[in-house]
Amino acid sequence: MTNSKSTSAQLMTNWRWWMCLLLFVATTVNYMDRQVLSLTWKDFIAPEFHWTDADYGTITAVFSIFYAVCMLFAGRFVDWMGTKKGYLWAIGVWSAGACVHAACGWATVHIEGYGSVAAMTAVESGSAAALAIASTSVWLFLAARCILALGEAGNFPAAIKVTAEYFPKKDRAFATSIFNAGASVGALVAPATIPLLAQYFKDKGIGGGWEMAFLIIGALGFLWMGFWLFMYDKPEQSNYVNDAELEYIHQDDAEQAAGVQKEEKAEKTIPFWQCFTYRQTWSFIVGKFFTDGVWWFYLFWAPAYFSDQYGYSSSSGMGIALIFTLYAIVTVLSIFGGYLPKLFVDKKGMNPYAGRMLAMLIFAFLPLPALFAQSAGTVSVWWPAVIIGLAGAGHQAWSANLFSTIGDMFPKSAIATITGIGGMAGGVGSFLINKGAGALFTHSEKMGAAFQFMGFEGKQAGYMIIFCICAVAYLVAWTIMKTLVPKYKPIVLK
Repeated sequence: MTNSKSTSAQLMTNWRWWMCLLLFVATTVNYMDRQVLSLTWKDFIAPEFHWTDADYGTITAVFSIFYAVCMLFAGRFVDWMGTKKGYLWAIGVWSAGACVHAACGWATVHIEGYGSVAAMTAVESGSAAALAIASTSVWLFLAARCILALGEAGNFPAAIKVTAEYFPKKDRAFATSIFNAGASVGALVAPATIPLLAQYFKDKGIGGGWEMAFLIIGALGFLWMGFWLFMYDKPEQSNYVNDAELEYIHQDDAEQAAGVQKEEKAEKTIPFWQCFTYRQTWSFIVGKFFTDGVWWFYLFWAPAYFSDQYGYSSSSGMGIALIFTLYAIVTVLSIFGGYLPKLFVDKKGMNPYAGRMLAMLIFAFLPLPALFAQSAGTVSVWWPAVIIGLAGAGHQAWSANLFSTIGDMFPKSAIATITGIGGMAGGVGSFLINKGAGALFTHSEKMGAAFQFMGFEGKQAGYMIIFCICAVAYLVAWTIMKTLVPKYKPIVLK
């Protein structure tokens, strides 16, 4: 150990929580970068480029599938590169990708040969010229989103690896829920800032306004990189972690008695494709595939939903209030998600896996009220905001525990790899639901009263179909996961 501090009667340092805070900030920035498009496309970007719901659905779907493919290898990259360098590369690339979005409007104007954005916007909707503008701009945004996805793919594998490095098993779900709450906070802060930024710069005549929103939010990632360089080292190498904290971190390390070096040597023997031979890997894949798309649907489509169904734009006071309320519920309730299995372990004497699975079953019921979101919306627009907020909170609590099952059962050096594999599965699920939603919404809107489902017609019926899928996804996932891995069974390398 590099620490020279006295080992007797030592007060334990708490540097692990500073690491958790740093992960929280990174995840917050991550989700703000993702939200810029969802908060600006309907009211700022779509009129310029003549986008339909199907166009936006294509962009979000391709982002999801490219993110999925990158996740498959991002975890392996982080394991190979090391946590410090791997995380730096990840956030640097995604921040650059966020900024690149701002150039898509300028590029479309010049490629299509228009003198200004106003001239491009004035083109008749549905005309051949409008379709050409839409096609070119979609391809440009796809390129920018793919750069963003390439960098973002490294965020969760690196963050989960840091959590496994700095926290014992009993604390990992709680730590994960805290940094994962950054997703909710990012989604919470975004609607209160991004539409206003876009509107401000639009009123100032600086492009369409949305360009500056991408640039400003994207720049936050570069600022974070400076803090990461200064603050992060492995706990054994950190000058801020004393022996008491190090002992706490390694309290349940099964390989500790044999020495950390022996552990690391054993862990390196797990080949990439061998990961797919474990039922634990497939359990994680199922958990991500069925549920990630639900969260991303709410993340990408909630602003458009309130705009389409209730007429509240993302820059209006009511639109901001609805999205803010939604994610406030997600943020507050999701943190408890990491504490619940800790309670089961400490108070009920359950092993970490059993505690997590019980907690995940409880959280799997929270998205069920989405079945009634459309009906409740006829009473008050606030009811869908509350219901979607509860569903989002259920997802975040579920996700925190799902990620922690990896650290429970896989060696530390394989954690980022398994996280990446599961992330790919989640991306595939997200691709299917976002592409399907975009196509469904465009089709149902065209069909009007001829398209009906459970008493709703037109686009409302389309939303109802997706809400039904989102409502039951978690219970389906939990049932399959429990079947695959009914009891705690860690991977033992020989």
